[in-house]
Amino acid sequence: KGSNSGLYLRGRYEIQITDDQGRPLDIHSQGALYGFTVPSVSASKAAGEWQRFDVTIVANRVTVVLNGTRIIDDGVIPGITGGALDANEAKPGPIMIQGDHGKIEIRKVTVTPLE
Repeated sequence: KGSNSGLYLRGRYEIQITDDQGRPLDIHSQGALYGFTVPSVSASKAAGEWQRFDVTIVANRVTVVLNGTRIIDDGVIPGITGGALDANEAKPGPIMIQGDHGKIEIRKVTVTPLE
């Protein structure tokens, strides 16, 4: 409860992970492309319940499905988000989990390359 974290794609683009159930949607909501893209709807469960993210990134576009609801559909990634490792967007990068704004638990991460 009250935690705030993120999933970094390529070490440059943060998908927000936060306790926000019942709050108005904005660029810092659960599942947002941090600082840029507001989710289309709220699909967060209560703090303490497992949340499920399915995130697809292709070139500079991202789709985010939260708890079975598509909340960002092929959204344009306009640039790096805060906390990025670097600004070299043409290079591959790691998947990272931010861990400096309270405790969260991650149960399973699956990475599937798109061909």
